[in-house]
Amino acid sequence: MSDPEKEVKKEEDTKIDFDIDVADIDVAGLTPEQRSAACEENKEKGNEAFRAGNYREANYYYTVAIAHDPSRAALYSNRAATHLKLEEYGSALADADKAIELDPSFIKGYYRRGTANMALSRPKDAMDDFRKVLKLKPRDPETTKKFDIAKKAWMEHEFALAIQTDSGKASESIDFDMLLNTVPPTYTGPKVDLALPASQRYTPELVKEFMDFFAQEKTRSLPRVYLYSILCDAIAMLSKLSSLVDIEIEDTLTVCGDTHGQFYDVLNIFKINGMPSETNPYLFNGDFVDRGPFSMEVVLTLLLWKLALPNHMHLTRGNHESIAMNVMYGFKGEVLYKADQKAFDLFTECFNALPIAYVLSKKVLVLHGGLFEDDEVTLDTIRKLDRFRQPPEKGAMCDALWSDPGMRPGKMPPHRGCGVLFGPDITKRFLERNGLELVVRSHEMKQEGYSVQHDGKCITIFSAPNYCDSMKNKGAFLRFKKDLSYEPVQFDAVPHPPISSMHYANPMLRGGFM
Repeated sequence: MSDPEKEVKKEEDTKIDFDIDVADIDVAGLTPEQRSAACEENKEKGNEAFRAGNYREANYYYTVAIAHDPSRAALYSNRAATHLKLEEYGSALADADKAIELDPSFIKGYYRRGTANMALSRPKDAMDDFRKVLKLKPRDPETTKKFDIAKKAWMEHEFALAIQTDSGKASESIDFDMLLNTVPPTYTGPKVDLALPASQRYTPELVKEFMDFFAQEKTRSLPRVYLYSILCDAIAMLSKLSSLVDIEIEDTLTVCGDTHGQFYDVLNIFKINGMPSETNPYLFNGDFVDRGPFSMEVVLTLLLWKLALPNHMHLTRGNHESIAMNVMYGFKGEVLYKADQKAFDLFTECFNALPIAYVLSKKVLVLHGGLFEDDEVTLDTIRKLDRFRQPPEKGAMCDALWSDPGMRPGKMPPHRGCGVLFGPDITKRFLERNGLELVVRSHEMKQEGYSVQHDGKCITIFSAPNYCDSMKNKGAFLRFKKDLSYEPVQFDAVPHPPISSMHYANPMLRGGFM
């Protein structure tokens, strides 16, 4: 197993400077005047860092300011804003709650809490928060708009629940013979030969044809019969897999992290590292969709490669392979624009069938989020998970998709509102108990595209460069060799057609990364 690379540690070392709690800051012995002055100085530093887009640094300064004066609601509200930018929605809720506790008339507290609730797909709670803002500031146009968006999202959610039936799976309701008659005679794109057995329909050459087709922004013209067949065949293949899949690395294996609808960056990965093949296998570690406006192209490309190379393309489920995230962050809107509701139902069924984790050569665990609240969870627990459903809000499946590594020992409440923040001791104990050496996970944007934590035992890999067209981060992937040594490879974002990130997302979440 490789030692952590020096350049990997750069981000880790930087993060340590900013990863503090109020309790870590010693203010004993300071006079009230000194504490007030220090509070104001750090608040202004936080404001400056926030304006510059340095949200982790801004969070640090607001935390120092709070340590010097924990009675100011605005400081918690400001820190909540940094948590929103960092996707730490659970922490944003906690800070907004504290701001409201200190000052029940503090408008920004309710506003930030409402925004966090929307980001967590809790539109009814968001409605309550924006309603309180409107009581304090009647007819405010921005809040009225956000209230209406939250109300619409809540009504759509309730309607979806009301019309749910036990009529069977979407994949069992497709009449392919009838759909074949609907292919326009003018269609000249790639075709799936339904006369062949499913195991023979997909070849690397056909996948490359589809990739070229998608790259020309022709996805909307893909006939439904071919779209549905790809999804139904993928569902059938994925459903046969265990929730935890074992892989033996024969020579090399490339592990990629989040791609979030950045199709042209996925094409760049294949350009840099080579197309998938029997001698160049890949594992994509979840979060294929949402935010980026080419999510359909990303996930269809990966599913096509899975169908063409079932033993050499591996796909893990991420927290964004779920209805709640897809409704808020754009994938559902994109599918409805480029296809239809039936296609979205098939994607959902496909996502439900994705494995939760992989083990590489009996020593490396790969999963999207991280480790577990329950110390009794083992590899066998993951293997036996009932994954054919929407992710629950607690438990091993939730933790596998949502958890993050923390810097401190033990387990802490999650920044995101789901999963757990697990420390280096938790990683060490889990690895020892399960006979493993390393955890590879994704789920977090890293400025260098990757980072090594927990004494080299936990690696985060993130493959969406310039995330959301705004974060200016590098992307990266890991190349494992048979002996489980690994090499991180960084890459920059490439140009894409002029459709902005979050283009299809809920209107409240557009207009910038939050």
